Amino acid sequence: QVQLVESGGGLVQAGGSLRLSCSASGNIFSIDDMGWYRQAPGNERELVASISSDSDPDYADSVKGRFTISRDNAKRTVMMQMNSLKPEDTAVYYCRAIGRGTIVSRSQIYWGQGTQVTVSS
Repeated sequence: QVQLVESGGGLVQAGGSLRLSCSASGNIFSIDDMGWYRQAPGNERELVASISSDSDPDYADSVKGRFTISRDNAKRTVMMQMNSLKPEDTAVYYCRAIGRGTIVSRSQIYWGQGTQVTVSS
């Protein structure tokens, strides 16, 4: 089983910055794509940014140029630097990873518990 633990959320004023981090632990054979999703009240969960195992990133249009995703494969960690934050970025941010617990396991999707990001105007 793979566990994801997020950190780094909080309250910030518009224009400010936050850095999210997510570490994977447990029985891990391999981790493929990692990424960040967010869900605001009344909205569906949406992709914010993802990064492949060879560090090829992909971003939602709404965050391009403001957010940067990166990963450290040795530490099994994915990070996201969020700059120029806007009130509409307010949401619970979830870490997601696709991985396998053992060499014979199928790939599964794992989610973190979520971390609140609040941007005040």
